[in-house]
Amino acid sequence: MAPSPRVVIIGAGIVGTNLADELVSRGWNDITVVEQGPLVMPGGSTSHAPGLVFQTNSSKTMSEFAKYTVSKFLSLEQDGQSCFNQVGGLEVATTPARLEELKRKRGWAQSWKIETHLLTTDECLELYPLLDRDSVLGGLHIPSDGLALAARAVQLLISRTTKAGVRYLDMTPVTDIERSDGKVTGVTTPNGSIPADIVISCAGFWGVEIGAMVGLPIPLLPLAHQYVKTGSLQALNAPNKPVNGADLPILRHQDQDLYYREHGDRYGIGYYGHRPMPVVAASLGSTPKHVDDKNMPSRLDFTSEDFKPAWEASKKLLPVLREAEITDGFNGIFSFTPDGGPIVGQHPTFDGFYVAEAVWVTHSAGVAKALAELLTTGRSEVDLADCDLARFEEVQLAPAYVSETSQQNFVEVYDILHPMQPRESPRNLRVSPFHARQQELGAVFVESRAWERPQWFEANAELLQDLPAQWRPVSRDVWSARFHSPISAVEAWKTRTAVAMYDMTPLKRLEVFGPGAADLLQKLTTSDISKHPDQATYTLMLDNGGGILGDVIVARLEAHSFHVGVFSPTALDYISRTARQYSKQTPNQWTQVRDITGGTSSIGLWGPLAPSIMNALHAPSIANLPHHGFCRTFIAGIPVLALRLSHVGELGWEVYTSAEFGQRLWDVLWAAGQAYGVVAAGRAALNALRMEKGFRDWGADMTSEHDAFEAGLGHLVDVGKEGFVGEMAIKGRSEGNSSRRLRTMTVDDGRSVVLGKEPVFYDGRAVGYVTSAAFAYTIRKLIAYAYLPGEVVDGAAVEIEYFGRRVRATVTDEPLSNVPARRERAQVSSRAVEPVRARL
Repeated sequence: MAPSPRVVIIGAGIVGTNLADELVSRGWNDITVVEQGPLVMPGGSTSHAPGLVFQTNSSKTMSEFAKYTVSKFLSLEQDGQSCFNQVGGLEVATTPARLEELKRKRGWAQSWKIETHLLTTDECLELYPLLDRDSVLGGLHIPSDGLALAARAVQLLISRTTKAGVRYLDMTPVTDIERSDGKVTGVTTPNGSIPADIVISCAGFWGVEIGAMVGLPIPLLPLAHQYVKTGSLQALNAPNKPVNGADLPILRHQDQDLYYREHGDRYGIGYYGHRPMPVVAASLGSTPKHVDDKNMPSRLDFTSEDFKPAWEASKKLLPVLREAEITDGFNGIFSFTPDGGPIVGQHPTFDGFYVAEAVWVTHSAGVAKALAELLTTGRSEVDLADCDLARFEEVQLAPAYVSETSQQNFVEVYDILHPMQPRESPRNLRVSPFHARQQELGAVFVESRAWERPQWFEANAELLQDLPAQWRPVSRDVWSARFHSPISAVEAWKTRTAVAMYDMTPLKRLEVFGPGAADLLQKLTTSDISKHPDQATYTLMLDNGGGILGDVIVARLEAHSFHVGVFSPTALDYISRTARQYSKQTPNQWTQVRDITGGTSSIGLWGPLAPSIMNALHAPSIANLPHHGFCRTFIAGIPVLALRLSHVGELGWEVYTSAEFGQRLWDVLWAAGQAYGVVAAGRAALNALRMEKGFRDWGADMTSEHDAFEAGLGHLVDVGKEGFVGEMAIKGRSEGNSSRRLRTMTVDDGRSVVLGKEPVFYDGRAVGYVTSAAFAYTIRKLIAYAYLPGEVVDGAAVEIEYFGRRVRATVTDEPLSNVPARRERAQVSSRAVEPVRARL
């Protein structure tokens, strides 16, 4: 058995101690945990965290982390007492909008297999008698929620892991990370060096300073959050109740940004409704030698003026507080990130340095388990895309961006947010070369990874009157109608019947080159990419367990040069890291990876009349390309790379050029397309059209928790290919022997346009959840994808729960828009139109 690597964990809070425990349980035995404060109370966020654990989250990953944390803390016992008080959780609604939101949240809980119950006002009062009856409209009860005894858990974990051989060094700040030849070798402390093969920073809000030691921006912002305790209340007094004991469920009053828990006969109240109060961690200094409940770096002075609205709202919801006083309060520091997720992963260019930061107690054990799996087996059982360090683009790591977006996340932490709701600021950080033309056409932009992306174009509104009856969208319910426009129907119609231009610039493009490039891409993908130049391959990247890391488009430009399209920053990180490691192992077979997205632009020209535009521009080399063929050529003097592929299932091409020629390329295609009824089209139409054709969206319809056969992409695994990552894991698998498969459903109720993550029921039980959904304009039905058990066959009746109401749906085969007779030609210019070529 190979010796376990030498591991140094920085931070002995709830994450670091859990990680040490998870690694020990997997057989690693050379682990040192260094802590700048005293072990008895390190002084970070763990030391003052109120410990409320509400498991239900819009993110499946975050809910899985929380579920595991509850399970582990329940099992962590001493003297008959666990580290989790499972009093349950209650979220109350005091507005009709919140009541509807609780129905949506219950849907998430059913999707993630968390027991919940919607309660009436009377049921809320029965469960929690201290509530004001006139304020509460209803609630959501989660029986398995409760209070994590975080400080106690840390001490028990330290005791358990110490017995297993873990070494703890307290009062030992890390002053540097030692490295050699691009790899970690140890950490420096005032007491000397500690050698290490792996270093993991679990330093919480001090993680920014640790990351800076290795040139790694950590996109988190420490923010102060108010918490108070009241004086003794007779209503909470019970015989033999512990000082910090609790009998009532933990309580959320999100309409006023408040939460509540018992501390024996006192109330604890947390408040998010105050102004954001950012903190610079470096200004707090190191942890003092003496730390207690009221003397720790993460506990700042209470600003009572900020809490006044919370106190008035609390007295209204809980009348018993009208006779109480606040006896203690503080502003406690927690870490917030631009998207609310934790930060987990490896340094992009420095091997052996990992982070697990911005992790709250709620998710602590789950994150530790996932990272331990990643370290010991190379993959986590839970998909980590929502918390991967590499998920941020470079511009999103800028301190100003991190500060503004993290503060906004603090403000919105309890807000009712629509899944299509655009970020208001910062905006216009990244725009394509077509942006000015899109503005002229009335583009309605959404922000995605700091890119401005058109959702639809107001200029197309005038075409609504020409829309054939069978293409007209149905009226939507109020929720799904938000951030939606019927104009998307026009753009879908024109794509299917004429031609449309899509801005594909934000999709990431890489240049992979060098003598080892072909071998590298062969190793990383499921298809044979050793085709001769001028051929592209749509393929998958898998992890070593067969889970899907991403779908990629590989175009071989020359023998040792490839144009690679990927769909996330994490894919770039994976390819770049692997290329660097392989180049070290075989220097004469080096490979370089360059992200060329910012210097290039891309237009998707798709529709049955797209060839007419290319012929009008005298570009036969493009018009005559075979499926997945590509060529370098000129369009009206503009150097382009044209690739025949489609994200919407129509004939056409992605046309790439450098950013300097981008606007001219748009103008040339736009002018030539006027004779054929060309329109600009946005993401809303694209999403609907790609689903009609059965195309998957990585991150939603497929993740590392799914294999190619479950996702219906087994045809992308070349039979007979050997040696690629994940090959052994998927050997013998097929769609036929998969226990679940991604299936298409058509929804019978056309007005309830589900948006994703809603639970799917079969024979009365929840068996899956919606991964993607859209209104399919071509067939005039709502469609949705979900992973369903293999027993669910075509034609089966299922139900989707939408805001507490079951909506009937039918499982159907795909693709849905393959019937040529369904199409009607769009009205175009009276000029002659060439015959439509065969579709893709």
